[in-house]
Amino acid sequence: MMLYVLRHGIAEEVGPEGTDGSRRLTPAGRRKLRAGAAGMRALGLGFDALLTSPLVRAAETAGIVSEAFAHRPAPRELAALEPGVPPVDTVRALRAFARYRHVAIVGHEPGLSSVVALLLTGVPNGLRLVLKKGGLVVLEVRDPGRGGGATLRCVLTPRQLRRLGR
Repeated sequence: MMLYVLRHGIAEEVGPEGTDGSRRLTPAGRRKLRAGAAGMRALGLGFDALLTSPLVRAAETAGIVSEAFAHRPAPRELAALEPGVPPVDTVRALRAFARYRHVAIVGHEPGLSSVVALLLTGVPNGLRLVLKKGGLVVLEVRDPGRGGGATLRCVLTPRQLRRLGR
């Protein structure tokens, strides 16, 4: 499986309901994500499954990516991508998508970095990585659902993705 790990875009400091979960993308966050998604398209990426945290900012990010790829595939919520879920549980949840060749996940820090570390090293703190908002990590995962053994294919900053989309 090729796993595309995408952090949500730039979001409001406070959501309309005053909760972290209700925080939406800012206009600049949407604009930058559209440009970044164009960069993903320019790289020839494509996804068989697009999984997102149920939080608003992540779901909006997944929606923008889906739009850039003509709504294929439509985003699907995965509760294991919510903030605070242990990385081992997030990785286990990916096992259900092992039949797909190209899977994108959209979520939050520090969880996504811990998931990447777990997949690469076998432990969630085995690698120091901070994924910027709108940044992308691409991994080749041999055994979805288990930690360790993945191969890092690339890390792209939001700026790099936007430049590729020009």
